[in-house]
Amino acid sequence: MSAAFRKAAKARQRPHHERAQPAARTKLGLLEKKKDYRLRAHDYHKKQNALRALQRKALDKNPDEFYFKMIRAEVKDGVHVIKQPKDEMTPEQVKLMRTQDIKYVEMKRVSEAKKIERLKAELHLLDAAGSSPGRHLFFVDTKQEVQKFDIATHLDTVPELVGRVYNRPTIATLQRETVKGLTAPAHLKKLAQQRKNQYDLLRQRIGREKAMFVITQKIQTRKDLLDKTHKVKVKKETTTGPAIYKFKFQRKR
Repeated sequence: MSAAFRKAAKARQRPHHERAQPAARTKLGLLEKKKDYRLRAHDYHKKQNALRALQRKALDKNPDEFYFKMIRAEVKDGVHVIKQPKDEMTPEQVKLMRTQDIKYVEMKRVSEAKKIERLKAELHLLDAAGSSPGRHLFFVDTKQEVQKFDIATHLDTVPELVGRVYNRPTIATLQRETVKGLTAPAHLKKLAQQRKNQYDLLRQRIGREKAMFVITQKIQTRKDLLDKTHKVKVKKETTTGPAIYKFKFQRKR
């Protein structure tokens, strides 16, 4: 019998089902199946192997071996605690590092701001849906003019283009010029998706620029706290702003 025939015969045979727990023995709990036993046995052997490996490691350990946690850790109340290293920098060095950090973050923020301005110039502040959240007000003199007011007539365009805030030609332009550019619905949909992606990118860059500005303020606050002037915390630090301190006024020569 070939291997292929054996596989085909095995695929068509009925699956073996283990018997369920009899109704009279349901009070004893779930009847363990072979798959449950295999999982339990695998977990047991895994733990036994880990214990044997730890025992072997303890037996092979060199009692004269040195490692750095012998001098970098200590026992407090029966718990190993890592000793905190002492600050090996002077306050002047810390201030210099803070200043360099501020300069770096400010440089990245300015770069992000330039990219935002470039994106705004390309998009002309048009949203992806083609409508602006702002309002366009028209002023009239009498209530009769309000009742008879027609936006399409006032803008000298067709009613289909009234809802657009950009690329809204007049009727004279439509009569004189031919339609240019892509007109297929698939192409227009693709352009709308590209415009939406550009606005999403602009929104992300604006959020990143604001986050960098907040980071700059927080670093500057930590730098100011290095001075030994008496200060009082007025407001706690938040995700959108640094902590606010009130420093004692000192007259300097």
